[in-house]
Amino acid sequence: MKYEKYQLESDRKLLLFEFVSVGAKGRIKKIVQYTETNLKDYYNLGFGDKDEKTGEINDLVITNNGDSQQVLATVASTVYAFTDKHPDAWIYARGSNSARTRLYRIGITNNLLEIKKDFEVFGLKDDQWHTFRKGVDYKAFLIKRKKP
Repeated sequence: MKYEKYQLESDRKLLLFEFVSVGAKGRIKKIVQYTETNLKDYYNLGFGDKDEKTGEINDLVITNNGDSQQVLATVASTVYAFTDKHPDAWIYARGSNSARTRLYRIGITNNLLEIKKDFEVFGLKDDQWHTFRKGVDYKAFLIKRKKP
């Protein structure tokens, strides 16, 4: 993505990433986590603020730190890093509510030409996966790195 990104820290397996969002509400720790599912090579992408008490992702809080483009670009950069290490992975993503899923769709739509250079992108509509198209309201997304 063509936006500035935050500096990332990650675990060795590149399943967990952390960064700090800096904006109007201060410095807010964020987590991006890839979790294996019961399907081989399918991972769930989890993202949200880091709960300081539990260390877990809080994907329900609304931060409004004024840096959403930079945050989304940083999350997108984890997809590149993760799929470099796990090239056969399918990544499932869905917002914690319909408004967040819509924001993800807008982010994909706004960067679709660039994303399609490296990834296949699918959207879930009517309980079926379809090649991602602009202007379609999807319930979830599935992303796969293209083979070189």
